Amino acid sequence: MEALETSINYWEDALAAFSLGARGGVSGTLALTSPEEAEFCREIQDLLQDAYLLQERCELLFLDQRSVLFRSESGGGAGEDVTPARRSRLLSTQTASSHTRREHHSSAESFASAEDQVADLRDFDDLTETLPELENLELYQAAVKQLEVGIPYRTLRTEVVQCSTDSEFLCKLHCLRQAFTQVFKDAAIWAWFVDAGRQVLTDLLLFADKEPKEFLVAYEEMVSWATDAANWITIENELTTKGVKALTFYDVVLDYILLDAFEDLASPPSSVLAVVRNRWLSDGFKESALTTAVWSVIKAKRRYLQFPDGFMAHFYSISEHLLPVLVWGFLGPNERLRDVCESFQSEIVGFISDLFNFQKCRYTNVDDLSADIMQHARLRSANITDKLAERI
Repeated sequence: MEALETSINYWEDALAAFSLGARGGVSGTLALTSPEEAEFCREIQDLLQDAYLLQERCELLFLDQRSVLFRSESGGGAGEDVTPARRSRLLSTQTASSHTRREHHSSAESFASAEDQVADLRDFDDLTETLPELENLELYQAAVKQLEVGIPYRTLRTEVVQCSTDSEFLCKLHCLRQAFTQVFKDAAIWAWFVDAGRQVLTDLLLFADKEPKEFLVAYEEMVSWATDAANWITIENELTTKGVKALTFYDVVLDYILLDAFEDLASPPSSVLAVVRNRWLSDGFKESALTTAVWSVIKAKRRYLQFPDGFMAHFYSISEHLLPVLVWGFLGPNERLRDVCESFQSEIVGFISDLFNFQKCRYTNVDDLSADIMQHARLRSANITDKLAERI
């Protein structure tokens, strides 16, 4: 198992180094042609997928407390525990292995989609012991039972959404997926989310003194493409490779797009910080340099798209207009723009936290939870629009 862990580390490093090299991080030139690059990435990610699964199976066989290794070796009592020393050694090994793997997965975002993360109840504390007052919430209790089978997830957001345990987060995630699915069956509600997103993002661009025309074109093209049922299979296939486990508003928009973007903005590359903090450069030059850097990154990412006209391609078209404003807003010296961007982030994260809050959302049934989702969505959208209007 140690050898497997070492191999996984090397394979992850190899893929990371290749990605950097392909973007021109070392020599500035590509070592392989595009088809070969795509094939290499696909094969090494498949290799990592198999390795992660093998690692999980090894832990279940050799380290899980229910394994025969935790029973008496004398053969006299199959249910007897192993000696304390042996149990301690096995558990410490299990903890170290799990901790090491989590570090590797969290440190390399490009590898998150390679591991098929499915939560299992045995990985967490018993919910009925920690949350006995929730026994009457039928929808939530159904999710507790589902956790015994497994609830797929891309990233644990336990701390971000202020849940007390990973188990609570996953059970609520399962409930929210059902509620969002029901919410978007209503064409009028779908149209409201589209209009609200257009309005908020347009106001943000106008506040930053940016012309929103090209953004609006890209936005409408994305909406038109995404609402075409003929493209849904492509969307599912494309986002599955990114680690997205379900095609819901939470999984795609809130988690994969918005929360990931806020995390990236919180830890910008050192080269970006060097430009922003250089007191010898004018603000205009800094903003221009950051915009160029963002465009270059998006252009490089486009080259590796499996679907050149798919979901990510449309998303990048929107990002070309929004990301430079957000990067400059969060990192630049314009305090008014920073306040607006931070308010935007605060409202979005606040909205997501509201959804995971037992005091603000009813986890009794899908209808109640769906109604609460829309109540908070309308409130947060109005808050953002009002704050932008005040500052304009």
